[in-house]
Amino acid sequence: MPQSPAPQRHRILIIGGGAGGLELAVKLGDKLGRSGQAEVTLVDRGRTHVWKPLLHQVAAGTLDSHADEIEYLALGRRHHFRFRQGEFTGLNRATKEIQLAPIHSLEGEELLPASTLPYDTLVFALGSQTNDFGTPGAREHSIMLDSPAAALRFHRKLIDASIRAQAGAQASGQGRFTVAIIGGGATGVELAAELHMTARIMASFGLENVHPERDLKISIVDAAPRILPLLPERVSSAVSLELRKLDIDLHTNEKVVEVTANGVRMGSGKFIPSGLTVWAAGIKAPDFLREIDGLETNRANQLVVDRTLRSSRDPSIYAMGDCAACPLDDSGKAMVPPRAQAAHQQALLLAKTIPRMLAGKTPQVFRYHDHGSLVSLGEYSTVGSLMGRVASGGVFIEGMFAKWMYWSLYKKHQVAINGMFRTWLATWVEAIDRMRNPRIKLH
Repeated sequence: MPQSPAPQRHRILIIGGGAGGLELAVKLGDKLGRSGQAEVTLVDRGRTHVWKPLLHQVAAGTLDSHADEIEYLALGRRHHFRFRQGEFTGLNRATKEIQLAPIHSLEGEELLPASTLPYDTLVFALGSQTNDFGTPGAREHSIMLDSPAAALRFHRKLIDASIRAQAGAQASGQGRFTVAIIGGGATGVELAAELHMTARIMASFGLENVHPERDLKISIVDAAPRILPLLPERVSSAVSLELRKLDIDLHTNEKVVEVTANGVRMGSGKFIPSGLTVWAAGIKAPDFLREIDGLETNRANQLVVDRTLRSSRDPSIYAMGDCAACPLDDSGKAMVPPRAQAAHQQALLLAKTIPRMLAGKTPQVFRYHDHGSLVSLGEYSTVGSLMGRVASGGVFIEGMFAKWMYWSLYKKHQVAINGMFRTWLATWVEAIDRMRNPRIKLH
């Protein structure tokens, strides 16, 4: 008597290997992939993962991305999920398939042709990209600091500019090399402090013509009345004070209307000369998500989901992190903020929801818990608020305790992916590398 074919395993497809998507793949792989209850596949256009809140350190050269990146293939083998490299280009809800663009080598050779992947449950975890709001010249003349590749490109330009400055010392009274950072949020503020520290270290290495107080000028521009407008005013004031101590210019209430090859022009008529411009103001979900195959999206291209993170128009599709518009409560008036801690919490929820769905149980509702915000100013200081919603202020902290809390956030992410023992080993390796290697990357 012929045997009936084995039932096909439920196919879970996660698009996006950022912090939230990778944590979800690890947890579902350990829970469902290991036991054979489901086939879990992670899709990302890159081959490695770097924690996005560290990109400003990669740009400044204070962090070597190659030392901290995580290999998707190796992690998938350890945690029982598959990895497929590819750039998402389309969705067919009728056939339950996604389309992937071809993959090419650095020499232009096609490694993988365009392809499709089937799914039973699809999770969008694509994160966000920088929103230039259509500002003329922004794309052509500034670097959008939203990927490891962009951070490395900025770092390369910074090193090149430093070498040029060292080769041709300026006469007394000549202008300094200026870096303009558009956006006074956490990314812009943290980058400014890291750049100041990088220049100081370069001067100690012998590049004396890039001294931060003499040869480098850093300017932050923001349209809001103060920097860090989404954080409590006490945090913003403390950070502003620290930045001014470092001679970093703060231009608030200034809307950028044009970015040129030579600088940044504001609506007030003010012009800031700039040898290197970074755009770190505003975020949005990728443009290709806008009403993709009939799914509901908002003005920021985010997929509209209910409080279980399920798409409003397709029960087999979920979205999480920065690319999801999830109501904060039943009123639907406020949305969950696009922050790393929100993506982490949503990954934990979906790691419970999807197995419950497979077991025929009702999904759980997402409840966002705001644990506060921390802003790192490199070796100079760390400032933030803990406990309670950001709007209420929470408990103000700064100094060494705040530095330790900021460091622990990254360790928490590493533990979620690699486990406690591997994170403990990695921490010792990091400590040894700090003693063995230069304090900044000079290549």
